[in-house]
Amino acid sequence: MKLLYGLLLITLPLFAVNILQKVINKAQAGSLIELPAGVYRGNIIINKPLIIDGKNQKAIIEGDGNGTVIKITSSYVTLKNLSIRHSGAEHERVDAGVSVVKAQHIKILNCRFTDTLFGIDLQQVDDSEIANNYITSKPFSLGLRGDAIRVWYSNDNVLRGNYITKSRDFIIWYSHGNLIEKNYADYSRYSLHFMYTGKNIVKDNVYKHNSVGIFFMYSRDTVATGNVIENSLGTTGLGIGLKDSSNYIIKNNTLIYCARGLYLDRSPYQPGTHNYIQNNKLLYNSVAVYFHSLSTANIFKNNIIKGNIENVINDSYNKRVTQNKWIGNYWDNYQGFDKNRDGIGDTPHIERFYADKMWLSNPDIKFFYGSPIITIINFLAKLAPLSEPVILAKDPKPKMKAGESF
Repeated sequence: MKLLYGLLLITLPLFAVNILQKVINKAQAGSLIELPAGVYRGNIIINKPLIIDGKNQKAIIEGDGNGTVIKITSSYVTLKNLSIRHSGAEHERVDAGVSVVKAQHIKILNCRFTDTLFGIDLQQVDDSEIANNYITSKPFSLGLRGDAIRVWYSNDNVLRGNYITKSRDFIIWYSHGNLIEKNYADYSRYSLHFMYTGKNIVKDNVYKHNSVGIFFMYSRDTVATGNVIENSLGTTGLGIGLKDSSNYIIKNNTLIYCARGLYLDRSPYQPGTHNYIQNNKLLYNSVAVYFHSLSTANIFKNNIIKGNIENVINDSYNKRVTQNKWIGNYWDNYQGFDKNRDGIGDTPHIERFYADKMWLSNPDIKFFYGSPIITIINFLAKLAPLSEPVILAKDPKPKMKAGESF
């Protein structure tokens, strides 16, 4: 083991029972500790600025299965190239691979977390970087796993390039000004979940085979762009959801093969605000846009809505859903013409809800979505409706081709 204090290099033997904690205790603030390949006892505490480098993840810091493997209580700590494993399994204690409390300028880079209930737990941590880590939880059922990354009252951090699999959630609470980009997650519950947050940027993430892609709750002033969300299925499955969330920009995202592509629940929530939903691809979902409870003042522009079983659903039966604005979207079921060939349909595209289709809310019958008999029944409902249909969306300038700007 090597410690570098400025220009002074010290070599220490490895025979000590808990050598890593002893080395940390003796190290001067700002030291670099380089760990050769091997297994080191965990449940350590870092209370001073240090850099610990595991060199290609061959240095393993292993907990005793009780509590958190590494606790950080100091600013200016860097962990990189380490393998961290075998935390405790108590949710009440938030047993984690790494826990950081009340610190700034923390870096956790290129580390591998396995058999840790929670991966990385940040509490009141600012101006830090969590990047290029591999994180998986303990082999529990989905609801009993811990969160891969848990961010609480932590601002202005960068969370980039992390690979998350078979965890529970990536959750951000009461935290602002964070950049979450180029992360990947699969076979988890919430790929990314926000509560009481603002002014975050979520970009270029890829989320597949999770229950929920990205869910924003009680939040505002955030941009979500360039994300790809696939196969969010099941009764709670959705690509991007907004609940009581205002002043959002949702653009350039691809939501494909989800139970519900975009889910809106009382959003925007703050009076006088809008949510801007632009240039997204909503493809081959059971429902492209799903309104739950009263949601108005959303602006849908230049989106591609294609291959979905239902384009728009409003389960509140509140006619004010028409107060949302749609303009210049591509609808694959548009039946109008473009006589002047300007790329815009000559007549508006209108999405309607027919009384005949109310049975589609029956979960048992939904199993038959996409079957020939359902196609025939839907056609007959439109051909000879039993009552006046309800308008869900009206786009006065639908695009004739997908992918063209308006």
